[in-house]
Amino acid sequence: MARKRQLGPSLGVSPIGFGCMGMSDFYGNHDDGQSAAVLEMAVEHGVDLFDTADTYGFGHNETLLAPLLARHRGLKVSTKFGIVRQPGAYERRIDNSPAYIRQACEASLRRLGVEAIDLYLVHRLEAERPVEETVGTLAELVREGKIRTIGLCEASAATIRRAHAVHPLAAVQSEYSLWTRDPEADGVLDACRELGIGFMAYSPIGRGFLSGALTDGGQLEEGDMRRALPRFSGDNLARNRALVERLAAFAARKGCTPAQLSLAWLLHREPFVVPIPGMRRAPHLVENLAAAGVTLTAADMAWLDETLPVGAAAGERYTAEGMKGVGI
Repeated sequence: MARKRQLGPSLGVSPIGFGCMGMSDFYGNHDDGQSAAVLEMAVEHGVDLFDTADTYGFGHNETLLAPLLARHRGLKVSTKFGIVRQPGAYERRIDNSPAYIRQACEASLRRLGVEAIDLYLVHRLEAERPVEETVGTLAELVREGKIRTIGLCEASAATIRRAHAVHPLAAVQSEYSLWTRDPEADGVLDACRELGIGFMAYSPIGRGFLSGALTDGGQLEEGDMRRALPRFSGDNLARNRALVERLAAFAARKGCTPAQLSLAWLLHREPFVVPIPGMRRAPHLVENLAAAGVTLTAADMAWLDETLPVGAAAGERYTAEGMKGVGI
């Protein structure tokens, strides 16, 4: 892949990272043997950023990464805390208390088998708790050598600025793609640019929908959370499918796949944006990483902006439960 991108001044990473969530949770069945093989293949192809969270599989996802991190020096791991769920349930509460942060950090260090976490992110913000308190606790963990850098997820531009004033942030992680362009509309990308903060774009292929492979919600496995998401059902699905058909036709003219086009668009938006697609299967890994070689002209970017503008997607991106802690 191309040269590294920066998440803040000290964390250089591959231009496309690896979102590991689906290997443990939310997208139906998973196979640890297959996952381990794909993770190893990702390293062979130059990926060095692996993103996880303590809530993905209730620790399973972090444990899955531990052997890979032990075998390969120089890999970067980002993990997250703050979403508290019960096994088998999607419902959650948000906890950013100092005691919980320390407890979660120690547990993640044990599961990952590392001495320090490269990037530790607040998965969701607790509305009633000042972000200054939360970042203050994380700054203590930096000084203690347990984490190297700090980040926020799904935070507002104002909160990002307040947090950065307490301790420099390396990254902000939010959903960002051709059908979820909120970080542009709400000033988050502007704040990151101004403050020198990297941006990790999760679900950069629209939870797989922008690949064009998913045309009917009935294709999804039992237990796949997308079955409950508004964009994947009813009239919303039909309207969104029409957008993807236009995207697929344009990708064909460019000689790439819709998934590659979606990732290339992100890589061309800003030099500090790092997409972290989920890649549970080897063919998807190879396809997605090839997006780093797709060149888009100014005219291409303008066509994509016009065809999938801010707010083009039909339906909310989460249920009300999933929106807890978003945009604070």
